[in-house]
Amino acid sequence: MRAISHLLDQARRGEAEALSALYRQFLPGVFGYIAARVPDRATSEDLTSEVFLKMVEGIGRLKATDEAAFAAWLLQIARITVAAYYRKREHLPTLVSLEPEGWEEAALGNGEALVHVYLGMDPAQIVETQDEWHSVVNAINALTEEQRQVLVGRMIWGYDVATVARMIGKKANAVKALQFRALQSLQRLLRQQGFSSEAFFSQTRHRGGKP
Repeated sequence: MRAISHLLDQARRGEAEALSALYRQFLPGVFGYIAARVPDRATSEDLTSEVFLKMVEGIGRLKATDEAAFAAWLLQIARITVAAYYRKREHLPTLVSLEPEGWEEAALGNGEALVHVYLGMDPAQIVETQDEWHSVVNAINALTEEQRQVLVGRMIWGYDVATVARMIGKKANAVKALQFRALQSLQRLLRQQGFSSEAFFSQTRHRGGKP
């Protein structure tokens, strides 16, 4: 993989190979972000395509020179695209503040594994687990935008804490807290919906998934 700054320079000049490389590298995170907000697979794929079309249209004006800034720009496009989709249907998911009590002492349990499995899942597997996926989408829609971006950056793109901190404009300690609170919130919300993460993990292993 060429250095991201070099890829961005080439992409700004409209070079198709560089644009394709950026698409391949960032597709998992963008699709994971959108699929976690929109439970319908076909709609998620359409919105993902729309995000990358906007990337191609706008990259010539982009001033970002590093991976964190570019990733932040892409997720901003994805956020706006999802919001526009829901506005057209007059049903924007409600965002609520989720601050687990005593989060400093709480254990993560299966929360982190749950995010790894779902946000990194092949679209075909999402269809096979549609009922569970609706529960996860409802829970992720209840997170704050920063929490969602931290989960994508850390668990799909695999960035370290420092890179995610630059991506969202926060300090490293704040990123760690956001990740911890997001995972705790997801686990609690799914439990409230009667979702059994243990049963899902068992099904995923049977299908060859890797929680």
